[in-house]
Formats: sequence, C-alpha cells, structure tokens
Amino acid sequence: MKLDLSSKITLERIPERYYRPVDAFEAARQTRFEKLHTDVFTCEKDGSHAIAQEIAQLIKSKEAKNEICVLALSGGSSWLSVYKELVQMHRNENLSFANVLVFNVSEFYPLTDSHIHSNSHLLRETLLSKVNIAPDAFFTPDHDIARADIYDFCRRYEMKIEQAGGLDLALLSVGQVGNVGYNEPGSQLSSTTRLMLLDDASRATLKGFYTSKNDVPLSAITIGLSTIMSARRVILSAWGEHKASIIKEIVEGKVNDNVPASFLQTHKNAKMVLDLDAAQLLTRLSHPWLVGPCDWTDKMIRRAIVWLCEKTDKPILKLTNKDYNQHGLDELLSLYGSAYDVNIRIFNDLQHTITGWPGGKPGADDGNRPERAHPYPKRVIVFSPHPDDDVISMGGTFQRVVDQGHDVHVAYQTSGNIAVGDDEVIRYIKLFKNVMDGFSNDDKTLLEKLDRALNFLLNEKKTGDVDTADVLYLKGQIRREEARAACRFVGLKPENVHFLDLPFYETGKVQKGKLSEADVRIVMQLLEAVQPHQIFVAGDLADPHGTHKVCLNAALAAIDELKLKLWMKDCRIWMYRGAWAEWEIDHIEMAVPMSPEQLRNKRNSILKHQSQMESAPFMGNDERLFWQRAEDRNQATAELYNMLGLASYEAIEAFVEYKIEV
Repeated sequence: MKLDLSSKITLERIPERYYRPVDAFEAARQTRFEKLHTDVFTCEKDGSHAIAQEIAQLIKSKEAKNEICVLALSGGSSWLSVYKELVQMHRNENLSFANVLVFNVSEFYPLTDSHIHSNSHLLRETLLSKVNIAPDAFFTPDHDIARADIYDFCRRYEMKIEQAGGLDLALLSVGQVGNVGYNEPGSQLSSTTRLMLLDDASRATLKGFYTSKNDVPLSAITIGLSTIMSARRVILSAWGEHKASIIKEIVEGKVNDNVPASFLQTHKNAKMVLDLDAAQLLTRLSHPWLVGPCDWTDKMIRRAIVWLCEKTDKPILKLTNKDYNQHGLDELLSLYGSAYDVNIRIFNDLQHTITGWPGGKPGADDGNRPERAHPYPKRVIVFSPHPDDDVISMGGTFQRVVDQGHDVHVAYQTSGNIAVGDDEVIRYIKLFKNVMDGFSNDDKTLLEKLDRALNFLLNEKKTGDVDTADVLYLKGQIRREEARAACRFVGLKPENVHFLDLPFYETGKVQKGKLSEADVRIVMQLLEAVQPHQIFVAGDLADPHGTHKVCLNAALAAIDELKLKLWMKDCRIWMYRGAWAEWEIDHIEMAVPMSPEQLRNKRNSILKHQSQMESAPFMGNDERLFWQRAEDRNQATAELYNMLGLASYEAIEAFVEYKIEV
C-alpha cells in the first residue's frame, strides 16, 4: 500500500534536472541566483538521509583521529527525521556517539525540565536516550534559572563551547521569519548566547503546538549568530511549501538582519538542504528560463507567459515579440514563430479552464471543458480533512454541484476535536445542563459525565494535559453539528454526510499518529459504497500542521488500491486548495467562477463553523479568519485572470486534476 503518493504531485510538476544538476557546469548555471549553497531533494526523507550520512561521516572521521566531535543540535520538527536516521545508523551500522558532545541550540525560558515542548526534552526523547552518548556530554540552556543569573549563565555557556574547541557542526532549522535558533529579526552578527524575547511571528508559529495562546513561551535562550558563524560547518534545513517564501529570501536575497539566516551566505562552509516544496520559489525551479534552456511543456509556457504579463503589466493578447526578446523568452518565439501564436495558445488554454459547471454540463460539447458532460448526474465525493475545509476551500463549487443536480457526498476525514477551544465546550455543557434542568431530565449518569468534564476544564486541566475522552467526544460533536449545519445550508442530503474519524488523528494531542492501512481501509470502504464519478480532495500541502497532507495521502492510497475497479476507470480526481495557499495559475486546470452572491453564500456556509472563528486554537500565522482568507484568495485568483485579459469575475476557486498511475 502506497502511503506517500502526495510527494509525487510535486515530482510531476518539476523536471528533475532543475533541482539535481547533472554536472558542475549545469549546477553553476542553474544556481547563479543563489548566494548560499543549496541542495534540493525530492522529499524530506531523502534530504534527511543525506544530512544524517554527513553527520555520521563527521563523527567517524573525528573518532579515527581520537578527537571529540562537537555538535550544536536544534529541536523542532524539521530535524526529527534526521535524528531517526542517526538512531538507525547507531543500531544497524554501529555508529558510536561515545566521542560526541552536544550543545542544544536554543531552549524556551522559563519552562520546567519535564515540559513536553522543551527542545532538551525533544532531543533526549528522539536521539540522545537512544544512542551511546554520555549523560554529561549534553549541554543545554537552563530553562528554570533565576532571572538574575541569566547573563552569567549565557556567558558560561559560550565558554563551554570554546573549551570544547568550538562547534564542528551546527544543525539549524529555518523559522518562518528567517530566524535561526531564536535569533529573531534584528539580531546582530556579533551576538552570542543570550535571552531573546520571541516576536509575534515566532509565537504565532509556536501557537499551533499549544492548546492556548497563553501557554506559548515568551522568550528563549539561544546561541548567537557569532557562535553559529564560528562553527566549522553549518547545515540549515527546511521542509514544506509554507517555508518557500522565506527560503527564497535567505538563499537569493541580500544579507539582511531582518532575515538572520541570510548571514549564512557569508559563511565559508554552510549549506541549505530543502525538499521540493520548500525550494519551489527558487529561480531555477520557479522561473527556469532565467537560468538556461527549458523543457517547454504546456504548463511551463503558461507559467512563463503569466510571468511576462506581470513584468510588462500587459494582458496576454497584447504581448509583442519585443516583450519576449527583452525578457529572455526569445526561445519561445523560435519554437512557435511569433508572439501572437504563443499568446493565442495560452489565452485559449486558460480560457478553457473556466467553467460554471464543475460537475460537467449535460448535453454540452465538452471538448474544451475541464469536466466531461456525461454521466449525468454524477456521484460526487468531497473529502474534507477537517469538518470545515470543504466550505473554506471549495464552498462555491460544493454549492454548484449540489444545485446542478449531482448526487453529492461529503466525507470529513478527521473529527477536528482538538481544534475546539475549552470555552466552547464549557458553554455547551452549561447550555446542556440548563436545558436538562428546564425539561426536568434527571439522567444522573449523564449529569455526572457533564460535571466531570466541566470540573476538568475549569479546575483540573493544566498546560499540556490531554483532554479526557468525554471532553474530546464533546469537542468532536460540536464540530460535527457545525458541519451538518453547513451541509444543510448548502442543501446536502443528511444521509450523504459521512464522518470517517480516521484513527491517525485521534491521539487527543497536536502530535498525530502515522497514517496506516487502517485509515486507508476506512476511505476505501466509503469509495466502494458510493462508487463516485468525481472525487475532490484537499491538495493543500502548505497546511502547517500536516493533517491535510496525511488526509490527502489516505485518499490517494485508497484510490490507488481501487484503481483497477471498473467504476474507477470513469472517475476523475480534482485537488483543491484555499485554507493555506492557492494553486499557481500555471497549474490550474479547472477554474470555477463565483458571483458576489455566490461568494456571500460561501462566507455564510463557513460561518456555520462558529468554533473556528476568533477562538479557534490553530489559526496558524495568518491573522485573518478563515472566511476572510478564502475570499481574499478567491478574489486574487479572479483578479489574476482579469489581469491576463480573460473574463472579470468576483472570485474563482481553482482545481488541479490528479492523474491516477495505472
């Protein structure tokens, strides 16, 4: 069973030679905009393996010389797969850590030593406790030191690094604002180990790992930029497209203290290791025609023309031969003859993506439409990772396929229970108890359960505590009823609303379990019961918490298992986005326009999810509410189509077709 098919979505879009140059000459040509050596891998697993191999080689070379290997290691999720690889090397290849000293790059302050979110806890749990490193060979910032002693402690921490001979290798994660360790924007190159107050952006990133924003640390003790720059080798890593924008600034931008990681451009022996998603905005991947000859696929041509329109501030049909020549796209003129020939091809290509009939228009000529006309009506399944992603990301299209007479089902893949704030549950419990009292209901068992849940939330629950089973159940039911309310608003039949509650999600914690065959079997069961002609899945890989990606993998694995079924041969799969990002226009294959009234209806369906408004625990870095994000992105897509000289709409939802590998 293939449980990571989502990684191939990127591979299909970017030819390998753009991110794995065949020789030194190609590498020099393709990376000429990059000021920091950067290695790009197809996925996090491959990148992590390469990093682990380099670390292992360093440890062995130091051991052969009877020398100590001094490492600065970071906490955070970016390095978990690297540490897993090192543990496997220790167990399977006898990699010894007996000659290793480890310095923790940063630690939140203040925290208790047992705090589950501390970096020292993470390092011990994922690496140090599983290898043969001496207990006294691990040094970490003291996260419960008295305030009056912080300055002296930081000075002594620097001295320990110097006494160890300096850092042989520093492993650093790249933060959303370009921070390394917790050297926040504005940090000076001369800075050493010190206490840093975390800025709002860093705290917003951390908020996703805490049940309440009040629990997010205010500060951290971190080694400084001077200490990092003194390391003999530095490796930075980043995974996922939510890091793509800041990676471009770090690798291709100017050295800037507002992006502290950019200082590593001046390090003699530093490199960045990325997966394709994090690297996608680097010039060699996003605009490869600027670094050399291209493989001119239809999508690459579309991307280049859209870029040219933005550069020249012209719609497609007004581009001239001169525009192409002045901006390095003369290769297209030699291939297609003239600007007009390229322009009309791309204009028609984009025009044919637009449809008001996302389920296909019955009786119409579908030669130039993204969806086929028949069969009609279609059986449709909309897979929604959380109980609101359907309306947030494709609420207008959802409404269209229902209104146009298709047999539409929606499948909520997870309960979304941890994304309900405690105050919401308290409010509902009190309402429930008052209603029971008003109706003279004396169900003692139920009242006892409600009282226990209320007491837990009001009096017993501490930071980091997992909710009780009853509280999680109540939170799940709140999300279910909100989803049902939204479906009623759309006009969906109650029996077509499915709650899958995939097991990987049901940990009660922010950290989820791994996708397993048990999850996939649940999805397969629904698919076989409905036998759809059309499937919508969330392709929103920018989700900072990863649930969307896991849910996508669950759906794609189920589809892959069933792909030889007769009914699957007449099924198309469409991927939507919208909660965290939108499809780039060069990849859009179906664009569903919305009028102002339809956009307002979409907003109203999103607003049915009241628990996910201002009080939702996991809003990410974006301060806008979900309905605001959705409208802004949908309107931006419509504006881009308008700028290119196509029809002017209020908003557009975009989709990319997923091709099943047979």
